[in-house]
Amino acid sequence: MAKSHKSLQGQLLLDGGKLHGSAFHRSVVLVCQHDPRGAFGLVLNQPTDKRLSDALDAELPEVLQESLLYSGGPVQPSAMSFLHANPELVTGNVLKSLSLGHDLEELVAVGKEWSPQHQMRVFAGYAGWAPGQLDDEIRRDSWLLHPATVDLVFRLPPEDLWRHLLRCRGDWQSRLLAESPEDLSWN
Repeated sequence: MAKSHKSLQGQLLLDGGKLHGSAFHRSVVLVCQHDPRGAFGLVLNQPTDKRLSDALDAELPEVLQESLLYSGGPVQPSAMSFLHANPELVTGNVLKSLSLGHDLEELVAVGKEWSPQHQMRVFAGYAGWAPGQLDDEIRRDSWLLHPATVDLVFRLPPEDLWRHLLRCRGDWQSRLLAESPEDLSWN
């Protein structure tokens, strides 16, 4: 009998303390797509020091041009992806009111309809997994899972997101990990 696939789309992956020294150390990754062919995600808590106006030559509203570009992951750092949310958006391709896009023309179109209720982040690069790879990493406890919400994606400061989510888990191991220093030799 074939094993059924459980999609992790819409889940957050938290470094469970086993990814020190990797590109995912203390990261929070939103799983945007996950099926038997593999998984695609974006690291939510790694802003760069670049503004969108530095990285993209596109006609975007000034508020978007001045927003930070995020490092979405180590795969194809020149590839662009963006997440956008709108409370009026009934459906999304990641969560109910959250959508993922990759096309510059689509980004410009979303920018033209910009309003204060909209939220957006643009990413360079992404996190990707081959078929079964993410499932295997979760079985090895490399990642902790947490349900994603639009508020978690956009509202918390990126530098606080990983610790905040660990504290929300409520168990002593997660709280201890959240409070541990960046380098355990400092302890």
